[in-house]
Amino acid sequence: MNRHCEVLIIGAGIVGCALAESLARNGLAVTILEAGVIGGGCTAAGMGHLVALDGSPAEWALSLAGVQRWQVRAHALPAAAEYRECGTLWLASSAAEMNEAERKAALYTNYGVSCQLLTAEALYQHEPELAPGLAGGLLVQDEAVMYPPAACQWLLERAQAMGAQLLRGRAQRLEQDGVRLEDGRCLRARQIVVAAGNQSRQLLPELPLQPRKGQLVITERYPGKIHHQLVELGYLQSAHGNAGESVAFNVQPRATGQLLIGSSRQFADTGLADEIDWPLLQKMLARAFHYLPGLRSLQAIRTWAGFRPATPDKLPLLGPLAGHPGVWLATGHEGLGVTTALSSAELLSSLMIGLPPSIDPRPFDPNRFSNANTPICPHALEDALT
Repeated sequence: MNRHCEVLIIGAGIVGCALAESLARNGLAVTILEAGVIGGGCTAAGMGHLVALDGSPAEWALSLAGVQRWQVRAHALPAAAEYRECGTLWLASSAAEMNEAERKAALYTNYGVSCQLLTAEALYQHEPELAPGLAGGLLVQDEAVMYPPAACQWLLERAQAMGAQLLRGRAQRLEQDGVRLEDGRCLRARQIVVAAGNQSRQLLPELPLQPRKGQLVITERYPGKIHHQLVELGYLQSAHGNAGESVAFNVQPRATGQLLIGSSRQFADTGLADEIDWPLLQKMLARAFHYLPGLRSLQAIRTWAGFRPATPDKLPLLGPLAGHPGVWLATGHEGLGVTTALSSAELLSSLMIGLPPSIDPRPFDPNRFSNANTPICPHALEDALT
C-alpha cells in the first residue's frame, strides 16, 4: 500500500510532535510516523528541565527562546505535564565560580531574564539542605521542570486537532520522494523530516550523531526537601566537554514530591544498550552527596539510562539536508530537546514554509560538518554506536 503525504515527520518525540503542531497550525497536511510509544525514547528518558544554557551564542538563542515559549504556553498544558516554575539555582563552590555566576547574571539581565545573585547567607536561606561552605549562587526565577511525555502527548493531540495524522510503523530506509517501512509499505511525501533522535542514523548513516548515555535516579516522595532545581556551575563543562565520561550535580524537585538526581554523560562502546553503569552511577551520586548530603538517607525507587543524540558541536541539526531533496532534519538536541522543542519547531517550520525564522538558522545547518576543517569531538562518527 502506498500513501501520499504533504509532510511526513519520522519520530513522535517531543521535537517531532512540536514540529507537527507548528506545521499544522500553519496549514500544512502533516503525517507523523512512529513505531513505539509517543515520547517514549529520548523524551521519556530525560530530566525534563526547561533551562537556558549559554555554552555558545547559538545554544543561548535557541534554549532561551524555548524556555520563553514554554512559559507562554504553560497555562494550557495538562496537569499530567506537571509543569512547575521552581526556578534554577546555579551553585558556586568557590570565588572563581561566583565570578562565573556574575557573568551569567549580566548576560541574563541583558536579555531581560529575571535572576538574582545570592551571597552564601542568602543561598542557605533559599536551600538550607545544601552542604556548608558554598560561596553563593545565581537564582533564575522563572525556569521550570515538567514531565516531558505528557507534554509530548499534548502537542500531538493539538496537532491532530488541526488535521495532523498519526501513522504507526517503523521506517526502514529513505527512497526517492518517500520512505519504505519495515512492513513493506511505502509512504510518499513532498517533504520528509527525520526527527528520530538516535535512530536517525539508521536512515542517514552519514549524520554526525553519536548516542551519549546518561543515567538518572528518582527517589520516594519528600515534599519540601528542596525548593529549586539545583545545578552546579560546572555543569556546562560536563555537558559540553568531550570526555568519555563525566558527571555533574543536578537535582530537581518534582511536582510529585520526588527528587530526580542527575547527571552523567558517557560515550560508551555498547551502542544503545541501556544497562546501568554502576561505577559511573556511584560517581554521579557521590557528586550529588557532596552538594546535598541529606540525599544519602533518602530512598531511591528507580534508576534508568537513556541516550542523548549528540553532535560534535553540541548544537542540533535543523534544516534541509544536502544531497537529499525534500529531506529535512530535526535531531541532535542532546540534553536540550525538551527545552528547545518549541523553538526548534518554530525555526524549522519557518524554513519549510518560506518564512524568515526569528532565530538565525545558520549555526544549526545540518551540512555544517561537511567542511573538513570543522573540529569534531572524539568518537563522534564511530559506526559501532549506530
